[in-house]
Order: sequence, then C-alpha cells, then structure tokens
Amino acid sequence: MSQEISTSQSNKPEAARKREFSWRVATNLLISFRYAWSGISYTFTTQRNFRIHLLIGALAISLGVSLHLQAIELAVIGITSGLVLALEVMNTAIESVVDLTVKQSYHELAKVAKDCAAGAVLVAALASVLVAGILLLPPLLVLVRAAL
Repeated sequence: MSQEISTSQSNKPEAARKREFSWRVATNLLISFRYAWSGISYTFTTQRNFRIHLLIGALAISLGVSLHLQAIELAVIGITSGLVLALEVMNTAIESVVDLTVKQSYHELAKVAKDCAAGAVLVAALASVLVAGILLLPPLLVLVRAAL
C-alpha cells in the first residue's frame, strides 16, 4: 500500500519541507531569546497554574521586600520561585510532546510521563512554600506581634 505525499517544486515531500528548518540553530542570540520568550508566552497564556505560580512568587518576593529581608534571603525566594516556573514550562513542553505523540489515544506511558512532569512541579512548589515559610514567617510574626 503506497501513500502519496504531496511534493513541491523542489521535489521534497511536504512533511520534509516543513521540518527542513526545525533542526537549525538560531542564527543569532536575539532569535534564540525570541524562541525562548515564545515558549514562556505560550505557557503563560495557556497554563493557569503557571499564572498562579507567577502571582504567588511575585507576592512572596514583594512581601520579602516589604519585610526588609536580606538580599540573600530574597535571592533564595527568587530562585525557588524561578525553579517552579521553569519546571512549569518544562511540564507544558512534556505534555505537548506526549499529546503530539499519542494524539487522541490513551497510553499508560503517556500518563506516566505527564504525571511525573506534574509531580516535579508539585515537589518544587512544596519546597518553595517551605523556603518562603521559613524566611517570611519569623519577620511577619514579629510585625504582627508589634502591631498588637
């Protein structure tokens, strides 16, 4: 059984023409940043949890600034929040690749891949909450006690 693939003037199959440039490295740093920003923008617009993590991270850093935390403490909160966001972007990428691969069918390994990626985000988010709690709660309690 032969499948016919449409060809262009260059006599390449259409699928090959579409993938022709997908393997190439960006020609300059600006294009690389544009591709990266495109992935972040896609994640921001399509993933509710990314927006939630971004808001909570911004609130934690803002609270740290208003509580006059040391720079190193703010950096730790920023790094842990950034890790959660980075893992959320990776989770989105993994889910997209899995969806592309299995299409509309169910596969147990696809479920495992998606669940593990989501689990990585959860572990990072819990660690981030722990770090923020350790760094933010003591000065926050001091502030509350002083107000009473």
